[in-house]
Amino acid sequence: MERSNFTLDENVTYLNHGSFGPSPQRVQSVRKEWIDRLERQPMQFLTRDLESALDEAMIPVADLLSTSPQNLTFVDNATFGMNVAAKTVPLSRGDEVLMTDHEYGAVMRVWREKCTNAGAKLVVRKLPDPLQDHHSIVESILTGFTEQTKVIVISHVTSATAAIFPVREVCREARRMKIPVVFDGPHSIGMIPVNLSEIDCDFYCASGHKWLSAPFGTGFLYVAPRWQHRIKPAITSWGGSVSGRTSCWQDEFNWIGTRDPSPFLAIPEAIQCLKEYGWDTFRHDTHEMVRNAASRVEDITGLLKIVPDSSGWYGSMVTLPIPGPVPDGEQHGRRDPLQEATA
Repeated sequence: MERSNFTLDENVTYLNHGSFGPSPQRVQSVRKEWIDRLERQPMQFLTRDLESALDEAMIPVADLLSTSPQNLTFVDNATFGMNVAAKTVPLSRGDEVLMTDHEYGAVMRVWREKCTNAGAKLVVRKLPDPLQDHHSIVESILTGFTEQTKVIVISHVTSATAAIFPVREVCREARRMKIPVVFDGPHSIGMIPVNLSEIDCDFYCASGHKWLSAPFGTGFLYVAPRWQHRIKPAITSWGGSVSGRTSCWQDEFNWIGTRDPSPFLAIPEAIQCLKEYGWDTFRHDTHEMVRNAASRVEDITGLLKIVPDSSGWYGSMVTLPIPGPVPDGEQHGRRDPLQEATA
């Protein structure tokens, strides 16, 4: 996608789409149209039109993720969704939550607090370094299973190390042991194909403001049907349908008080942008750009990537070791053994 499609400062070469991905101008325009509609008649829009508009906006999202719209709800971001999952999954004293040492710092904090309040234990499995094969990841996680393990929390594409994890294999083993799985997936949306029907996890938390280039403050939460009747929202408001239609579990998220819904309603335009550009083209082009940049850095440092050189291991970003010590205070939310730079 050409730079002219965005409103980036002309003096800036922007390389951090993985944290905060700006939206194309056409997505911004659609969002503004929704804002104008809201401002023209707030009462009509918020109390009568909003729920059906959100339902319509969710259809292309569900198609992108290969699931039913009834299994999804809009949330502000993946962290919001992760808080919902943590609030919903029951823990008791002595229970264990299993994670890996590649997980996002905020996600670890969410579950550490959950464990502290419940008297449970957060178990963090160290994965092989460097990563060489997907089987070793699954095996490392499996060795952390105990009779006390009540939930697995794992990334699809890690934020700290940019590695793509074998999600289907992890879920298959977890289902065999009847352990629910919560996926942290903000980097996967757009970067790689996501088929939630095949993955068959219990919760999947995602953000739209990264590789999908949807407006800031947009995310999705997938909740498997087996959990929907047990869902506990992060924010308690009125509940139920504002417009008076039959209630559903998404009502707890559609109305959490007055807010601007335009970012969610502009997501279909972001999906359409990348669809027109070509999903395969986008994924190939961004991977090749990262691969070439990584190769140039490796030539300078002599240090290789922490994952094999394959699109099955990294997509639109990659982590590289760098020489020299890391200053104090810069390891927060990262794996301590690595000194990292993400290209």
